[in-house]
Formats: sequence, C-alpha cells, structure tokens
Amino acid sequence: MNNLLQQIMKFGLVGVFCFFVDYFLYLIANFAFEKVGIASIFPKYYLLSALVGFIVSVVVNYVLSFKFVFVRRDDMSRKKEFTIFLILSIIGLGVNELCLFVGIDLIYMNWGWLQSIMSEAFAKNLFFKFGATAVVMVYNFITRKIFLEQKD
Repeated sequence: MNNLLQQIMKFGLVGVFCFFVDYFLYLIANFAFEKVGIASIFPKYYLLSALVGFIVSVVVNYVLSFKFVFVRRDDMSRKKEFTIFLILSIIGLGVNELCLFVGIDLIYMNWGWLQSIMSEAFAKNLFFKFGATAVVMVYNFITRKIFLEQKD
C-alpha cells in the first residue's frame, strides 16, 4: 500500500505540472480566440482551447509518467505503449470536454442563481475546468495503471 501511495503522489505531481501546461495553454487560447473574434463566430471556442492544451500536455504527461510514475511493461513496444496512452488520453479528453459542456452549457448557462454567484469567466476558467480536471485525473490514473503498467 505504501508503494501505491507513493505512486499516487508522484502521479499527482506529474498531473499538477501537466495541468498547468494544459491550463495555461487553455487560458492563452481562450484569450487569443476572444481577441481575434473567433469567440463571436464559434461560441464554444473554449472547447477548441481545451483541445490545444490537451495536445501539448498529453505528450509531456507521457514522458513524465514513464520517467517518474509507472513501470514500463516488458512485453509492450514503445509504439504500442504510446498508442494505448494516446487512446486512453483521447477518452480522457472526451470526458473533459463532456464535463466542460455539461458544466458550462447545460448547468451554468441555464441556472440564473449560479450566474448570480459567479461570473462566466470564473465558471469557464476555474470552477468547471478544475472540476473536469479532477474527474479526468482519477480516470487517467486508474486506466494507465490497468492497461500500461508492468504487473508484479
């Protein structure tokens, strides 16, 4: 159990670092899309912003995960390992996008009392983004442990 706790802590540190990579790229893309007018053409531009952050952070996460967190399987090529990692990450992206869509479009935009206690920017950039990240972190740890780590 001690090894699992250490592994979860390492995963958390890698995850926090990758979250900041993802999050800052998400914020930068949101800002850029708003400044160049894409937000008025495509109101769900924040989903594109999430994709930008995802693409970069998944590569960083792959490298750091197998350097510090997970033990590589001896019976799996690096190409297959990355492919599985990428597939699991794409599913995680879907979960992230779904959480953002449900949180922002279905909940925040339709609940006036929620709009009265938080701004749209806070809802998009902090509240629902952090919630989505928490859900995806749990998913990522469990699936990577099951499908990618060397079994004892």
